[in-house]
Amino acid sequence: MSGRRGPSARLPGTHRVRRWLAAWLRARKPASLRTSFALAFAAGAAGVTVLVGFLSYDAAARLVRMDEKSFFTEVVQDLRAQVQQEPHTVADYATGPGRDPGGPRDELAGATRTDVQVLTADGRIAEAGRPALPVGDGERRLAAQREAGRFEERVAVVGETEYHVATVALGGGRGAVQVAQKFSGTEDLLAALQQRTVLLAAGVIALAGAVGWWLARRITGRLVHLTAAAESVAGHGRVDVQVPVTGRDEVARLGRAFDDMLGRLTVAIRDQQRLVQDAGHELRTPLTSLRTNISLLKRFDELPPDAREELLADLSGEARELTDLVNELVALAAGQHGDDPASEVHLAEVVERAVAATRRRTGREITVRTDRPAVVAGRPAALHRAVGNLLENAAKFDAEGTAPIEVVVTGARVEVLDRGPGIAECDLPYVFDRFYRAPAARGLPGSGLGLAIVREIALTHGGRAFAAPRPGGGARLGFTVARDAPEPADEGAEEVGGAVG
Repeated sequence: MSGRRGPSARLPGTHRVRRWLAAWLRARKPASLRTSFALAFAAGAAGVTVLVGFLSYDAAARLVRMDEKSFFTEVVQDLRAQVQQEPHTVADYATGPGRDPGGPRDELAGATRTDVQVLTADGRIAEAGRPALPVGDGERRLAAQREAGRFEERVAVVGETEYHVATVALGGGRGAVQVAQKFSGTEDLLAALQQRTVLLAAGVIALAGAVGWWLARRITGRLVHLTAAAESVAGHGRVDVQVPVTGRDEVARLGRAFDDMLGRLTVAIRDQQRLVQDAGHELRTPLTSLRTNISLLKRFDELPPDAREELLADLSGEARELTDLVNELVALAAGQHGDDPASEVHLAEVVERAVAATRRRTGREITVRTDRPAVVAGRPAALHRAVGNLLENAAKFDAEGTAPIEVVVTGARVEVLDRGPGIAECDLPYVFDRFYRAPAARGLPGSGLGLAIVREIALTHGGRAFAAPRPGGGARLGFTVARDAPEPADEGAEEVGGAVG
């Protein structure tokens, strides 16, 4: 057999494991925000707890070990000082009868955490410690040492226990004394400390996870309701969904904003549906008339000349009326925004341009009075259209032209006054409604959308539309651009621009 074996040959189940893992990852549901929040909270607490626990344990272990080491070093230095200050024998450190109480052994035995073992001059154990400490060549050389105070240190293992052993020569070849400190006591203490630290860290992590879950449930509970509402809107297409949100934090603000958005969307859809229904109703009349006149065109050659001219005039008027209606519907549905950017607008200049255009179209006399003209933030083309619609309405209802049409600009307020038949009290609340026509105006041309467009433009500019009878006969119609603009008394004007109808 020859050739190089690939990875799949070495691990025959690799592809199967990879396929299973990929399928599991695809099928696994993503973790909820609540679970992610709780896990993140617990992970953060775990990281902090482990770091603090490790640093605390490490610092405590260092202090304990340093304390044990310094204590043992102090014991060894005391023993060296004893044998260097005056000569001592093996008997001085023995525990047999006749030993002098208060001697060097008793002073050394005060170190309760150390054990003592005595060696003779030839390195044999004169008195063993508990347990007996091992004696090597180094300890035997120190027992025969002539110079007192010479010492060696090493780590010895007795049974399963480690000891730190120091051997100090008595000098003059009189033997040596061994002192030992058990490592296990310190390590047992540190092991207990480590166990308690681990248990405490586990408790803190568990508590942090529980607190994180509780906090996540409180915080994400409202988000869950908000998500359910959004999914309901997306799944069923219904926007009349209430979003119950309480509180004053960012989640509550998001919920209120979403609820307000749904409310506005509901109103917009309802208005759109009503606009379509009203438009369909209004379009039926000119379309029916057009179909009737078109059917007469089949016998156009049979009609007398006067009837032909009347038929063509009717067709032209109906086509023009239908075109105007479609244009106004498009403008109303577009919300009057178009591509006209908002800018600083001299309201009096917009009025003058609209007045000049209406004079050219109608030939009517129009006067303009201004008082404290304002500069407002708005869309010039939309404001021009609003003023033009008011002037066209006045010219239509005051067709006789017995008196000039008056336009008054006061601050951010525009009103148009005519001497037509006026507005009946019962019609005042409806004059700005779409397709509304008073009984006296149903025989006049128009679509009933001109004043509705005025109200839409006023609303988009933060203002309102108003209408009222004019003292002495006629009507007063107008609008304001900004609600914070200074406005004089309305003298009984009916405000009808508070909401989109």
